[in-house]
Amino acid sequence: MDNQTIDIIATGDIILGKDCEYLFDHARPLLQAADITVGQLEVTHTDRAAHAAALGRTPQNLKPIADAGFDVLTLAGNHLMDYGKEGIEDTIQWLDEHHIHYVGAGMNLAESRRPAVLERKQLRVGFLNYNCVGPQETWAGQERAGNAYIHIVTHYELDHANPGGPPKVHTYAEPKTMGWMKEDIDKLKGECDFVVVALHKGLVHTPAKLVDYEYQVSYEAIDAGADLIISHHSHILKGVEWYKGKPIYHGLCNGFVYLPMEALHTGPLPDNWAERRKALFGFEPDKEYKNYPFHPEAKFTMFAKCTIDASGLIRTAVIPCYVNKTGQPELVGQTQKGQEMFEYLRKITEAAGLNTSYEWDGNEIVALPSGK
Repeated sequence: MDNQTIDIIATGDIILGKDCEYLFDHARPLLQAADITVGQLEVTHTDRAAHAAALGRTPQNLKPIADAGFDVLTLAGNHLMDYGKEGIEDTIQWLDEHHIHYVGAGMNLAESRRPAVLERKQLRVGFLNYNCVGPQETWAGQERAGNAYIHIVTHYELDHANPGGPPKVHTYAEPKTMGWMKEDIDKLKGECDFVVVALHKGLVHTPAKLVDYEYQVSYEAIDAGADLIISHHSHILKGVEWYKGKPIYHGLCNGFVYLPMEALHTGPLPDNWAERRKALFGFEPDKEYKNYPFHPEAKFTMFAKCTIDASGLIRTAVIPCYVNKTGQPELVGQTQKGQEMFEYLRKITEAAGLNTSYEWDGNEIVALPSGK
């Protein structure tokens, strides 16, 4: 085999509606040029639900994903069952018709655990995907549609003599479902040169912080044979970590999102929608970002870019982006915005105590083990 390289680009959450092609305008050439492009589809699309139709979440409005060159979509997540099994059926039918691979969801548990395997330049790359955040209604069963999942247990411990006071919170993966993931990885490792595991995990809208299970699940996936971990769900950037020479992208933030506040409310949008968001999540979104109601720091986002060859991973990088007022991620490179993104990534990585340092390489940021 020639020592050829392939580039894998991964984006964060994708939420679309009607006429969302513009969201991809700045990134489309980059995504199309990658050997493999993977993204997280946050919500299903169907013609059979009034709420989906009202927001433009119908299968035909997934076309911008195909036009942008996505090869794989991860589907496991907390919104998978928003439109019932019909949403899953219609979404995966559309993906099949457009020759886009998907992982993490299916009409039963076996289908949801099924990997996707892509071959590029004689290299076989496998993908798996698991939801770590619930709710249980999204979990697939032997005869129930849903997603592949890892059941995370939360334990509250009072570690001081102050009943009713703030507890210490512990989280850990329940062994049976963790075992499913490890079985899947071990089997896939025997069929592929490189294994990517995507995890829906993390604390939403919370800068920097990681909790116990995020390390546990990521580490055990690598111990089982995964070569790369990518993560989404938190809707805010998290840092990059190294474990046994393998990179963990703990949170890619948002990829391409159209989320008008009407999607979060029934009835007319209240005048105090931003204040209500602050009461619920502790932050007030920028009122000029009408279709992007996230933490102000979520304007910083990124794509993961990993280059591999027959020997494995040879380069781990970040493509820095800044989300503009229309919701488009702009590729900012070594501009002022790009340097702000660089400093933000460095800050949250240090705050989380992760063992990664960063340096510029052209308009990309290379992630390197820092030896911590």
